[in-house]
Amino acid sequence: MELSDRKKRILTAVVESYIATAEPVGSKGLAGQIGCSSATIRNEMSELTAMGYLEQPHTSAGRIPSPAGYRLYVNELMERQKLSEAETAAINDKLTKKQQQIDQLMSEVGQLTSSMTQYPAYAMAVKPPAAIKRFDFIYVDANTFIVVALLTDNTVKNKLVHLPFSVHQEQVTTLSSLFNANFTGVTDSEITDSLIRSTERAAGDTYGLVAVVASFAMECLAAAKAAPLRVAGASQLLSQPEFRDPDKAHALMNFISDGSRLMSDLPAVAPEPNGLRVTIGPENLAEELKDSSVVMASYDAGDGMRGYIGVVGPTRMDYSSVAAKLSYIAAGLSRLLAGSDAPAGLDNKLVLKESERHE
Repeated sequence: MELSDRKKRILTAVVESYIATAEPVGSKGLAGQIGCSSATIRNEMSELTAMGYLEQPHTSAGRIPSPAGYRLYVNELMERQKLSEAETAAINDKLTKKQQQIDQLMSEVGQLTSSMTQYPAYAMAVKPPAAIKRFDFIYVDANTFIVVALLTDNTVKNKLVHLPFSVHQEQVTTLSSLFNANFTGVTDSEITDSLIRSTERAAGDTYGLVAVVASFAMECLAAAKAAPLRVAGASQLLSQPEFRDPDKAHALMNFISDGSRLMSDLPAVAPEPNGLRVTIGPENLAEELKDSSVVMASYDAGDGMRGYIGVVGPTRMDYSSVAAKLSYIAAGLSRLLAGSDAPAGLDNKLVLKESERHE
């Protein structure tokens, strides 16, 4: 049975009052708030009780929400709260500090790996694909509104939109509903021209507002999946006989220093049984790596992230030594960041062999 607007207002008031006070709610306390007599409210509350949306703990007590009442409130009646500027700033500050800590750790891991192997090393932590969980649109004035996006990785992004024309608050509210219906739970690649055009038609948007907000959403998602790669020790190549040719060494050093190219050109081959991935000479996709080998190990970085550490060196590199060191570092990072055990297949004999060399 469809609830009347008055029943919805009464149910909303009961839920919110009970949330605030933890006390059963009576009709007299709602009279001023609802704008009708306590007798009318009492009758409506009786009907809401009969419908299963309210409960009466004692005969003489007021009403409290039932589970069904809470469900209806959550699904249809509650007003979506908007984060204040102070709240968004506090969240972003905490997340920024955490990201800075991860970035600092990646730099230190890269330097450690390079110094231990005497080869150029890289380290990174890859986030899982992000989506937007919720949009909030805050109407400021006829020419200004703020878009707030809460992502699945719990980061919060916002954009202040200044318009050369006027919009009504109802238009901004409509945009909020459409973006929460159509643009949540999707990746940046799923925000297509077709989706934008259909949303423009639904909003009656002839000014390009949907395109502006969609562009902001794609920027948020692209930034969320970016995984900075830290490279250390590129100059280590100069100590290798294979790279005494300055031009050859310079080309490879430039390639290694460009972290985005390095990761995109690594072939997606299956890991070896010990959890490592080794690509040798011509197996590498990039022309700059045709005379080099790449050894990579992965680790659990926590919070749904996967991390990678690796080295780039000549094809005659000491694979046993490099494998042992990368495996040990990766296992340590997994324990540090995710509290997990060392990866299955970690070859402790390799580690022992390396330590025995220095006895």
